[in-house]
Amino acid sequence: MKGTLYGAFVALALAAQCLQAQPSGQAAQDGSTNQDALYRTVSDLDSEFFGAFNSCDAPGQLERHASFLDPSVEFYHDNGGVSWTRQDYVEKTRKNVCGNFRRKLTPGSLEVYPIKGFGAIEEGDQTFCDIKSKKCFGEAKFLIVWHQTPGGWRATRVFSYGHHAIK
Repeated sequence: MKGTLYGAFVALALAAQCLQAQPSGQAAQDGSTNQDALYRTVSDLDSEFFGAFNSCDAPGQLERHASFLDPSVEFYHDNGGVSWTRQDYVEKTRKNVCGNFRRKLTPGSLEVYPIKGFGAIEEGDQTFCDIKSKKCFGEAKFLIVWHQTPGGWRATRVFSYGHHAIK
């Protein structure tokens, strides 16, 4: 009897761990209110962060985009290298992005994972499109580490990788 109860307890504990490790949003199957709320929060952050990114040539938008970044953000780009600060990232964005292209989140690709006591990991796929021609030319994967602070959510690490041309 003791062995059966112990086995059942271990099975329940493992099942609980598996449920906790599931990503929020599209991939989550547990219906957790907390995970759904976190998914919505990060999805909204993505929309706001990249909404400002996509219009960074308009007055105030690059600054709005930068406001989502921790001052010591690390940005890793497989083709462009590393930016070690918000200021460095903003200058590279101003030079290479603003007025040139837009980023689109690939529908259904967004996944969100909680980081206990810190925030969340956001990952997904993205497409890049020329602003003038509106022709999409590239795709990549991305990952953002979000830190929930008393002043709001801030991106502390951003990865953009696996860039390839759309054929």
